[in-house]
Order: sequence, then structure tokens, then C-alpha cells
Amino acid sequence: MAKSKKSNPSTNLSDSQYYINRELSWLEFNSRVLHEACDARTPLLERLKFLAIFSSNLDEFFMVRIAALKQQVEAKVNLLTPDGRTPQQQLDDIRLKLSPQVTKQNEQFEQVLQPLLASEGIYILDYIELNQKQRNYLDNYFEEQIFPVLTPLAVDPSHPFPYISNLSLNLAVVLKNPDTEEEFFARVKVPKVLPRFLPLPPDLGIRQDGQPVHWSGVPLEQAIAHNLESLFPGMNIQEYHPFRITRDADLELEEDEAEDLLLAIEQELRKRRMGGTPVRLEIKSQTPESVRSRLLQDLELTEKDIYEVDGLLGLRDLMYFMALPLPELKDTPRQSVVPPRLQRLREPSVDPNVLELEEGKDFFSIIREKDLLVHHPYQSFSGTVERFIASAAHDPNVLAIKMTLYRTSGDSPIVNALIAAAENGKQVSVLVELKARFDEENNIYWARRLERVGVHVVYGLVGLKTHSKIVLVVRREKDRIRRYVHIGTGNYNPKTARLYTDLGLFSCREELGADLTDVFNFLTGYSRQKSYREILVAPVNMRDRFLELINREIENVKNGFSGRIVAKMNALVDPQTIATLYAASRAGVQIDLIIRGICCLRPGLKDISENIRVISIIGRFLEHSRVFYFHNNGQEEIYIGSADWMRRNLDRRVEVITPIKDQDIAKDLQEILGIMLADNRQAWDLQPDGSYIQRRAGEDSPETHSQQTLMSMVLRSVGII
Repeated sequence: MAKSKKSNPSTNLSDSQYYINRELSWLEFNSRVLHEACDARTPLLERLKFLAIFSSNLDEFFMVRIAALKQQVEAKVNLLTPDGRTPQQQLDDIRLKLSPQVTKQNEQFEQVLQPLLASEGIYILDYIELNQKQRNYLDNYFEEQIFPVLTPLAVDPSHPFPYISNLSLNLAVVLKNPDTEEEFFARVKVPKVLPRFLPLPPDLGIRQDGQPVHWSGVPLEQAIAHNLESLFPGMNIQEYHPFRITRDADLELEEDEAEDLLLAIEQELRKRRMGGTPVRLEIKSQTPESVRSRLLQDLELTEKDIYEVDGLLGLRDLMYFMALPLPELKDTPRQSVVPPRLQRLREPSVDPNVLELEEGKDFFSIIREKDLLVHHPYQSFSGTVERFIASAAHDPNVLAIKMTLYRTSGDSPIVNALIAAAENGKQVSVLVELKARFDEENNIYWARRLERVGVHVVYGLVGLKTHSKIVLVVRREKDRIRRYVHIGTGNYNPKTARLYTDLGLFSCREELGADLTDVFNFLTGYSRQKSYREILVAPVNMRDRFLELINREIENVKNGFSGRIVAKMNALVDPQTIATLYAASRAGVQIDLIIRGICCLRPGLKDISENIRVISIIGRFLEHSRVFYFHNNGQEEIYIGSADWMRRNLDRRVEVITPIKDQDIAKDLQEILGIMLADNRQAWDLQPDGSYIQRRAGEDSPETHSQQTLMSMVLRSVGII
């Protein structure tokens, strides 16, 4: 049993020294992503994928977080973060931490991965390495396919510096008039409508030793650069230099003043396509001072906004190579399965939207037997969540379907099922969150499509994003109405469900059905619901309830019992929650946190957080599930749901967390948490200074890989292995 430590009771647990900066913690997370690209144990094309993810993550970080900090500096906002930094101090510290990461990324690609790719028959060539036949092919391709798309833009007193769109790759071209010796400056945009990498035909990509090449080609910008004479006939091309800019891309929306939220967001999206204020300029390190200063001046940036690269710009485009049919260079294909209880449902043979049933078993009768937990991507999303909604859409006894949509895919079977349900005469209500960052346009499309077929579409509450993942199905059964629910940790998105680890609970417990009914009334009407039977709802009661659960563990330890908390989530930022966890640690509560991304809590601080351990797992799948375990003096309680411990989740979003009442499911969740805590392959331990150390298997201990272990467990459950 843990004993409480004697410490100064007057210690201020809100002191800035006990908190890690949010932005710097995020950079540590992205550094762990970069490590996967550097780890020789990762398959080669997967390493390219992680480089691309690192770059894509950085783009969004600059478009949102850096842009917001720069706005605060310009507005002379000097409020301190919980760790005691001003906006300008954060920008300065971010640059110090980020510059070496960018250098590491490009060195990894240029010096390590390119040679490894070449050894596997994948050649990303420089144009100057091409032989004459290859050059002739690409020059012809340029004339036929690229040249008609390009628009060279002069920059002079009569041609002001052109607007350069967000995340665009460009060439800064210096030209000279051979008659007057006068120099000119021009910009050529590398078009996004063409592939970033241009492949050579197979007959031009044969090794000298006769071994075939799987892929060879050049970056698109090099094909353009070596044909600039076609764009500027009669001029001498002096030099060219690629550059890339990032702009502020966060929506600026005054909801209180927007009479039509959908229209207001559409207008903001049009602004985003062009982008806001520039926040970053990426150039090659050998770019001369004259071009460099010209770009800074015209973009109204400073030297601190420049990030130099030795090699290709925009490595997010390396995701292109994941399409190569080379399974030996990728992760072993994943096989998701349908849970054993749902395998009693026979797939339809004629109409794919109607489930033919054996022995009278339908999806609803399976749930009536007992609650069902599903774990994606190990268990099939299409065979569980999609199937549930499709069953409801076509079941003649279903009267109504209500659900929230935060993010969904471009061709969503779920949306199609909701449309079918409306066409079948069912009452269908969907809350589409228009403010889901970078998914606004997609959500507007689905909202309009749903409205056209008679679905009741609502767009959430002013000032709150609806982030909860909930479905409510109302069904007539004999002489009663029964409600079926799905409460999940992840978005109703078939594509991300293959890549993100998420959990979902199916149940027909009356208390949950009544609670979700109240939540939907809160979302669609004027309900001021302040209490719920079982679930935790933000911003209503979730913050207070989580603090109560933590404080209960403290009281148990003070009364001579043991205290234990295990929590898994994406981010831990909320200062009040962190201070309460510190208090729990000081009381002797043993706390294990599995935080994939940002963690502002410092573990292992003497007399503050000695009983807190924090790990992050970075692997093949993006850890996205949220699970919360409280020992409760042996009367264990465990919860799952949509919320992280962040201010935005607890105070500015509609979130739903559900308790797990089924003891078998509770044990399964505890086993999942235990497997993750034992990971010594892709788990990283957070240190008190905010850095992370990756775990390694010892000489006498086997390597334990949580995601592989969970995949194997699911396959064994259905007899595949």
C-alpha cells in the first residue's frame, strides 16, 4: 500500500516550474514521430511515411499554433502560460527546439533513406543525374503535360509581388535581358494539380547490372527548373531557387454575429484557400542573400521566420511512395476481424444494405444479451459501427436515429445509411460539427446532402464544438420502446478507423439511452440539463466529476487504503486537473498516464509527482482512445469517451464519457491498459525536464509491442492464429 509523503502542505501546485509548455511538448511528440522515420526497425517505406507525417504535422502546427502566437505578439498580448512564458518567449523557444529537428529530418532523407531506397530499386533522382534519353523523355513530358499548366509571373514596378498561396511550392527565378544586361525577378508556382514526383518509364529505368528498378524519376520542380527557357524565351536564366510558404489558416469566426453559421463558415473557407498572413518561409540553405531578402521583404517576414533546408522542400509529399506495390517494404498487412458475437450475423446475399439473419439474431438482439465493446482497428469498423447504423436504417421497427458527426470520410457509408434511413421514413437527426478544423468543407457537403433528403441537421451550439461520438437508435419492440446506443472515442470515419486506435461501447441499458436522449435535446433544443444518470458531459458536469474521482482516490489513501489511477488520452493540458493529480501523487496515489501527444504535467518531481509515471506510445496506429481507470478501494470504475484532459475539451466542447458497467468489458479494458503500460518497443517515458526516453527491451526480457500484442489477441479470439 502506498503511503503519503510528508511535504510542505502550503506548496503552490500551480507554480509555473511544475508545468511543461504546451507547444514545446507538442514538438517533443512530433520528434517521436520523426524517430520512427529514423528507426532501422521500421520498414523502409513506412519510414518515408513517418517523414511525411512529421512534415504534415509541422504544417498544421505553423498554420494554427504559430499563427496564433504571432497574432498575440502583434496585439501585444503578454499573458503568461501556466509554465510562465509570454507569446514571444514561446516563439523563440519553439525555433530553438524546432530548427535541429528540421535539420535532422532532411539529413535523414538525403543521407540515409535515399541510399536505402536506391538499394531497393527506388531512385528519386536529381535532373542532372539523368542520361540523355531520360532527359529527352522528361523534356517532352514537360512540353506536353506541364508547360500548358504553368503561369510565370514577373515581379517589377508594373507587376507587384504576386499572392502566393498557402503551402505552395514555388521557384524564384532570376533572369537577365541579354540586350540590356538588366536583371529581373519572377515567380513560377509548382502546380499542385500535377504529381509531385514524375516517374520515368520502365524501359528508361534499368540498372547497369540488369536488375529492374521499381521506381525512378525526379521531383516535379526540377523538371520545371530545367525547362525555364520555355517560359521565358529570349531571356537568360541566371538562377532559380525553390521556396515554400505557410500561412495562417485558422478560421476567424464570430458565431454570435453569424446569422447563418453554414454561410459564415463557407465565407471563411474561401479566405482560407488563399490563406492568411504568412508565418513561415522554407528555402534551401544555399539561397543567395539577394533572393532571400527579396522574399522576406515582399512576404513581410523576418529572419526568424525562415527555415533552411538542405534538400527537397515539402517532404509531406513523400506519402506518394506508399502507393508502390512493394509489401516487403511496408508493415505486414493488418487483418481486422468482426467480434465473435457479431459473427452470428450472416452477410446479405442480394441487397448489401439489408442484413439477413440466422436463428432470429439481429444486431439489436446481440446487444440485448449484454453490452458489447469494440476495439478499432483491430476489430472491423465496417463490421460493427457501420453495420449497426445500416441495420437501424433498414430495420422496420426502428423509429429514429440520432447521431453526432465530427469528422467523416469523403464517401461515407454511414452518411449513405442515414440517407437511406430518412428515405425509409425514419426520424433522422444529425448534429454536423461545422467547426471541425480542416474538415469544415467536407462537413458542409454532407450537411447539405443530408438536408436534401429530409434529415434534421443541426450545427451545434454557439461557442461550443460538439466533439462527442454518440449514436442513439430508438426501436419499437412488442409493447415498449427500447433505446440502443453507441458511445465511442473516435470519429465516425471509415478511413481513419483503419489507422486510429479507438474504442466503442454498444448498449441498450435504459440509463444510457435516457442520458443520450437528454444530450441530444441539449444539442438540438433549449435544454438546460445539469445532471445525468451515468454519463459525464462537458461542459456540464465532466470537469467536476473527474476531479471528484481523483479526490476520492486521495481520500482512500488518507484513510489507509490504496489509491490507483490509470488514464489514457491524447493530451493532458488542463492546469486544474494537473494540480489535482499532483495532490493525488503527494497523498500517495499511484498514477500511470498514457498520453500520446501533449503532456504539460512533469512526472517524477520530488515531493510533487514522484508517484506519477507518463508514457507515450508512437507506432503503426495513432493512439486515439481515451480510457480512465480509478481503483476506488477495490470497487473499480472505468470510463471511455471522447474527451482529453484539456481546457477546450472540458470547458468549450460538448463531450461524452460513459462508465463501463459490464465487468467482463471492464476487465478487457484493464488488460488493454496493462498491455500498453508494459510496452518496451514503442513506448517513451516522459522525464521531469519534458524530454522523452524510448524504452528498450533488456537482454533478459522479450520485446513487448503493445499494438502487435493487441492485434494478435483479436486474431486469436476468432481462431485465426
